[in-house]
Amino acid sequence: MVKYSREPTNPTKSAKAMGRDLRVHFKNTRETAFALRKLPLAKAKRYLEDVIAHKQAIPFRRYCGGVGRTAQAKNRHSNGQGRWPVKSAGFILDLLKNAESNAEVKGLDVDTLYVSHIQVNQAQKQRRRTYRAHGRINPYMSSPCHIELILSEKEEPVKKEAESQIATRKA
Repeated sequence: MVKYSREPTNPTKSAKAMGRDLRVHFKNTRETAFALRKLPLAKAKRYLEDVIAHKQAIPFRRYCGGVGRTAQAKNRHSNGQGRWPVKSAGFILDLLKNAESNAEVKGLDVDTLYVSHIQVNQAQKQRRRTYRAHGRINPYMSSPCHIELILSEKEEPVKKEAESQIATRKA
């Protein structure tokens, strides 16, 4: 059994998916995941497909050093810095589809699902070497990541009873 960083509030109304040691940049994937928080499933999938097609940008908030500005990112975040991390979007899109099929197997309503939790952690770096001038060697590391996400059904809010009815009950 794989351990998630947090369990869903209602496990019967949730579906989970996880990817471990994925060979995709951690920083790009973190920004992509952060853009999907609390989005409905259909909207999140459409957004990632647009990112792959370069129609919408992912706003870069934390890891934004040297990232250029674009009008597509300005619509979603104030600093206007954004990119189109195609590989990260592909990996997260595959995980969303996996979680969606997990939800179908559980018998959940796919139309009401939203991304209740998504998290990206750094995985162990993979080591290669690059050859430099004067016979030296420097490390050439990759930064893979772990991704976990939970899809949950939207809770219908219970309507509050009118004040007059509450007063008549007490009397």
